[in-house]
Amino acid sequence: MLNRYREILSLPGALQFALAGLLARAPMSMVGISIILAIRALYSSYSLAGLISAMQVIAFAVCAPVLARMVDRYGQMQVMLPSVMVSSLSVVALIFAILNLAPPAILAILAVVMGATSGSLGALVRARWAYVCKSPAQLQVAYAMEAGFDELVFVLGPVAATLLAASVHPVAGLWVSLAFMVVGSLLFLLQRSTQPPTNRPVPGQKKRSVMRSGTMLALAGTYVFTGALFGANDLSVVAFADEVQMSYMAGIILASMSLGSLISAVVYGARVWSTPLWKLFIGGVVILAFWASTFVFAPNLMVLAVLMFFSGLAIAPTMTNVNTVVQRISPPERLTEGLTWMSTAMTLGVSLGSALAGPAIDLAGHRGGFSFTLIFAWLMVIAALLGIKTLRRVLQQKPVPLPEFEAVQPSHEAAPSSPRPAQPSHETAQH
Repeated sequence: MLNRYREILSLPGALQFALAGLLARAPMSMVGISIILAIRALYSSYSLAGLISAMQVIAFAVCAPVLARMVDRYGQMQVMLPSVMVSSLSVVALIFAILNLAPPAILAILAVVMGATSGSLGALVRARWAYVCKSPAQLQVAYAMEAGFDELVFVLGPVAATLLAASVHPVAGLWVSLAFMVVGSLLFLLQRSTQPPTNRPVPGQKKRSVMRSGTMLALAGTYVFTGALFGANDLSVVAFADEVQMSYMAGIILASMSLGSLISAVVYGARVWSTPLWKLFIGGVVILAFWASTFVFAPNLMVLAVLMFFSGLAIAPTMTNVNTVVQRISPPERLTEGLTWMSTAMTLGVSLGSALAGPAIDLAGHRGGFSFTLIFAWLMVIAALLGIKTLRRVLQQKPVPLPEFEAVQPSHEAAPSSPRPAQPSHETAQH
C-alpha cells in the first residue's frame, strides 16, 4: 500500500520539501491557541485573548490570497522569505508585549502584522507537488499525503501548545511555534530546484481573478460551511466536556476526528480511483455531513468520540478532492492563489461557526452548539450541490490535468533537469 507514497517521495527534491513543509506548517495549529493561553494567563481575560486571536486569523484570511498572487508572479522564495521574516519578528514582538502587559492596541497591531504576513505554507507545498508530479495519479497521492500531514499537525499541535503553556510558561507555545516557523520556512523556501517557475504578466493583458470562476465560487462556498462546521464543533466539544466535569477530555475527543482523517488520508492516497472526481467530491461531502449530524444526539463523550472518528474518515479525502479540483481548473500560473483561496474560505468559516455557536451554547448548552454543526453540515452539502453541474462540466472540459508550465524562469534559479512529459487525458486519468 505504501509503494505509491514511496514513488512520489522518490521524485527529485520531493522528500526534502515535503518534510520542510510539514515542519513549517506546525505553527498553524499552535499559534492561535498559544495566543489565547498566554493572554488568558497574563491578562486574565478570555475576551481579550479571543479578540487578539481572531484579529490574527482575519488578517491572514484577508492578506493570504494577495501574497499568493505575488508568489505566482514573482516566486515562492522571493515573496515569502521576507514575508515570513516579518511575521517571525512580529511574533517575537508580540511575546515581549504580552510579557510586559502592553496595551491591548499594541497586541492587536502585532497580531494583525503576524497574520497578514504568514501566508499559506500548505498552498506553497501543494503548488510544488503540482510542479514535480508527472501524472494525475501521483498528484492524488501527494495531496492525500499532505491532508494526512495537516491532520497530524492538528492532532499534535494543540496538545503540545497546551502542555507547554501549563508546564513551562504561558508564552512557551509561541516560542516553539516561532522556532518551527523560522526553521521550517527557511528549509522549505531555500530549496529552489523544486520551486514552481514564475509567470510574468504580458504587458497590456489583464488576468481575471481565479475567483471569477463559478466552480471556484462553489468550492469556496462549500469550504466556508465546512470551516463553520469545524468552528461550531470545536466549541461544542469543549462545552460538552465542561458540562460533565471532564474538560481534560476535550482535546482527546477532537483528536479522534483528526485521527480518523489521518487514517483515511493514508488509505485514500494508496488507492487508484476510477470513480469520476466530481462524484468522489460530492460523496465525501455527504458522508461528512451525515456523521456531523449525529453529534447532537451523542449521549456521552465516549459515543461522541466514536462518531467523530467516523466523521473524520471523510475529511482528508474531501480536502484531497477539493485541492485536486483546484489544481485542474486553475491556470498553472495562478495555482498558489487558487489553493490559498480555499484556505481563506475555510478560515473565514471557522470564525463564522465559532461566532454563531458560542451564543447558542450559552443559551442551550452543548446541544445548542451541535445544532449549528448540523445546520452548517447540510449547508455545506447544498453549496456543493449547487456547483456540481458546473464542476462536472468543467472537469470534463479539462483534458490536460497537469499542463506544462509556460514560465519566465528567473536567471538565478536552477532549471528543471528534464522537461515534463506529456500528460494523459482526463478520460484516462485514474481518480
